[in-house]
Parts: sequence; structure tokens; C-alpha cells
Amino acid sequence: MSASDAYLGSPFVTGEAVALDLRPAGVATRGLAFLIDLMAQITVSVILELLVFRFIVGVDPAAAAAIAVVLSVLVTLGYPVLFETLTRGRTPGKMALGLRVVRDDGGPIRFRHALMRGLVGSLLEKPGISFGTIALITMLISRSGKRLGDMAAGTIVLQERIPVQFMPPPDMPPALAGWASGLDLSGVGDDLALRIRQFLARAHELNGTARESIGSALVAEVGSRTSAPIPPGVPGWAYLAAVLAERRNREMSRVTVAMPPPAPWAPEATPVIVDPPATQPGTDGFAPPG
Repeated sequence: MSASDAYLGSPFVTGEAVALDLRPAGVATRGLAFLIDLMAQITVSVILELLVFRFIVGVDPAAAAAIAVVLSVLVTLGYPVLFETLTRGRTPGKMALGLRVVRDDGGPIRFRHALMRGLVGSLLEKPGISFGTIALITMLISRSGKRLGDMAAGTIVLQERIPVQFMPPPDMPPALAGWASGLDLSGVGDDLALRIRQFLARAHELNGTARESIGSALVAEVGSRTSAPIPPGVPGWAYLAAVLAERRNREMSRVTVAMPPPAPWAPEATPVIVDPPATQPGTDGFAPPG
């Protein structure tokens, strides 16, 4: 499968031409995740400082300030590096917003990626140093929404939770219905059928050159799999739609045949209540009281 084919499934394609059903995270989403992480870091810093000063009585004010600075730096740098390394690219804020940091090739990040992101973020991008303007500007001008730390580490933040777009199956072109009924579709597997469906649903999003290139490649592959090349004068999209519609119709027919026929309807029987016969005292085998 080519990278162009992989694009049909998602705009994010890995270096190995593997399509991921993900999107680069937006600035607003990343900003909200950052605020969640910032609040968590402040909370952790305050708790650590209280614990330190609780057990160090009579500490010198200068030493106390130095300890506070060291703890703040450790939390600011250690918090994202620790979480992103252990969870493969997710801090609590990113978990809450459905974000994940991955390498540019789509693989999971490692400690060195998390460390580089953390160092650049702590030294250049955090509020108080650049007031977050460097990170904001780079994310706005970057096509994939990368901040400076992502550029240095070779990473990208992706949105994992996205709405699923339903792609209705194509209809059978009436002029090809009879021709398609005689096709051998055993070589058209699920992967090829999915790529055909994605192409037909999103062809209007591609420019003319890309649409022609991808469509021609799919037509040639379908022709080799079915031993039935495109008929003369038939547009490529109609040929692909006919193959896909015929495949779907045959699958539906197999499902219908496999289902057991419904039981014939019969009117519900009305229960008949028969009263027991009246008996005379002493005639039912029991002596009457007396």
C-alpha cells in the first residue's frame, strides 16, 4: 500500500506508510491539557515543600529558598519526563484530553524524547520565561501543531479521541449490475475493499493529480485480483463502485441464507379451564366429617 493510499484512511501517515486514525492535537486542546498538568505540578511542589520544611526545623531562610527552587525545577522537569516515559507519551493532562506524544514516524517515544521535550519546555517555553509565547507561536505556524520541544525531540502530539465519520457504501451503477454479477471476487479482501471505500468517500478531498493516481492504482489492483479489467468506456469510480457493491450484496446474501427461517405464525391458543366435577360427600374416598 502506498503512502497516498494510506492517506485515505487518515491525514497522519507514519514513515512506514502506516495510516493512523489520529489527528494532530489543536492549540486549544493542548493548552487545556497544559493547564491541568500545571495545576498538578503546583500541587505536587507545595506538598513536597511542606513535607521538607515539616521535617527540617529551624532551616536557614536562604537554604529554604534554595530548597524551594530545587524542588520546583525537579517537579517542572521531572513531572512530564516521568509520566511521558512511563505511559508512552501521556501526562495526566493529556490523558484527560485524549492526547498522546509519539515520534514523527508514529512510534512510541522513549526517555530521550521525553527528556528533550522537558528540557526545552522548562528552559524556554514555560510561563515565566517566555510567558508561553514561544510555544504558542511555533504551534500556530507549524502545520502539525508542533511546539519547539516537539521540533527538537522529533515528536508530535496527536488527538486519540476523535469522532468516527460514517462512510455510506456506494450504490451499484445500474449499467454494471449484470456485468458485476459474474465477477470472481475471492481475491478482493477486506483490506482492498476498505481502501476502495475510503477512496470513493474521500475522492473529492484530493486534487486532480492525486485522485487520478490513486484511482488508477486501485483499478489496476482490482483488475488483477478479479481477472476482469475495467470495461471500455466505464469511469474508474463506477468500476470500483460496482465491485464494492457486488461484494457487499454477496455478503448480505450469505448472511441471509445462513439465518434460520422464522417459525410460521400461529394464533395463540386460548387456555380452556375445565371445572372439576362435583362430588357427593363420601363418594371421593374420604369420609365426611361427622
